Amino acid sequence: MSKSPFQKPIEIKISTVVAVSAILHTSDGIALDAALKGMTGGVPDFFEGDLAVIDVGDLAPGCERIDWASTIALLKKYRLNPVAVRNARPDMIDEIAAHGLSLDTGKREEPAALSAPAAAPASAPAPAPVPAAAGNTGTIIIDTPVRAGQRIYARGGDLIVMAVVNNGAELIADGSIHVYNTLNGRALAGASGDASARIFALAMAPELVSIAGVYRTFEDGFPAERARQPAQIRLIGDRLDIQSVN
Repeated sequence: MSKSPFQKPIEIKISTVVAVSAILHTSDGIALDAALKGMTGGVPDFFEGDLAVIDVGDLAPGCERIDWASTIALLKKYRLNPVAVRNARPDMIDEIAAHGLSLDTGKREEPAALSAPAAAPASAPAPAPVPAAAGNTGTIIIDTPVRAGQRIYARGGDLIVMAVVNNGAELIADGSIHVYNTLNGRALAGASGDASARIFALAMAPELVSIAGVYRTFEDGFPAERARQPAQIRLIGDRLDIQSVN
């Protein structure tokens, strides 16, 4: 029973959720497994249960039929949580529904699909997922420390953080990310595909960065010549470039 006669048993509200796009170029499970292993660089928690939309729009017309059960299991193996399929052909719809996936009719946002930077051991379809996403549109300013496990998303604008961003925290912005303190954790700018977005920090020490879907991880630490110094990260071609802000 409800605790109060005025409390509704269930409420449905609009929520802002970011999902990665897993764009398939083949239905070959062995090839997909090898590619995902290379993309994640062996990092077991590269994806942290991120919601995923499987995009089949780039499959070659003559490729073999998709084994949906195996494909879903493979993505879950790499801690991606498939929830929908985009660009599905009519003959796929019944089988997609039978596996509990919905149909995503939205357009693909380019160039948000993740591509591998030359210096990075990881790449995969676009950015982050669920919990602590901010619902308002535009630039967001955060004055308090961002703790491990927190996720903040500036939809449609820049994200400005005035305090420390701890390891295990995640910043996401459709625009640029500015941290006027130490940036640890993960920072994903240009989440909707803006390749001109940048990441700035007064003390740069992130675990992972991404701009417009191009990722780079730092398992061995941030480059010593820029570590914990004022720096910016920008996308040049398909490579993330780290520069001083001076």
